[in-house]
Amino acid sequence: MAAMASTGTIGSMDRRQLLGAGLLLALGVGTPLQLWRRHAEGESDIADVGQRALAERLSDLVVPATDTPGALAVKVPDWLLLALSHGQAGTAAQPTGPYVLARPVGSAVPVGLAWLDAVGRQLNAMAKGDFVSLAAKAQHDLLSALDAEAFKPGNDAHPWHKIKDLILTGYYTSEIGGSQELRYELVPGRWEPDIPITLQTRAFSSDWTAVDFG
Repeated sequence: MAAMASTGTIGSMDRRQLLGAGLLLALGVGTPLQLWRRHAEGESDIADVGQRALAERLSDLVVPATDTPGALAVKVPDWLLLALSHGQAGTAAQPTGPYVLARPVGSAVPVGLAWLDAVGRQLNAMAKGDFVSLAAKAQHDLLSALDAEAFKPGNDAHPWHKIKDLILTGYYTSEIGGSQELRYELVPGRWEPDIPITLQTRAFSSDWTAVDFG
């Protein structure tokens, strides 16, 4: 199974093609690596059980295990919740339009987690129940449908954009994602202007797009 592409399908692009589509976020203020370091040092989020379960299912659906470990193996859900707790990638402000969720006055829950809650609310509505409790195939199909809706032209405010981008950023900045799924060379070789690309070709860890993270 391949990573979910931004076109609303999951099986049409593998993770290496996905990189070429420019879905990764670049390093910026409050870098992904700094969050990984904080995670390694024991910093935790304050997500509840439901938010954590949703983060795990979404991460696994976007980057499942293939010939290399997937998002769950590298603890992307932990990183995602920590990133949302810190309001990274523009999640320090509430989602806008129909995706705004009411927050209790004086709530200690980070605003960033509202982006995850907004995605969960829509998936539960589509599932007519609890999305997390569904079978994997049903979750896959519903998330594909939500992905297609979120990436329609003019729907840039959809909260799934933020959650998906963070999942991908967390995975590809992890040690496994950056060194096994991607190709890492400390000292790159000679310049080759024309290299054949196949399904087995792995992108380099240094292949970033210029999108702010902080």
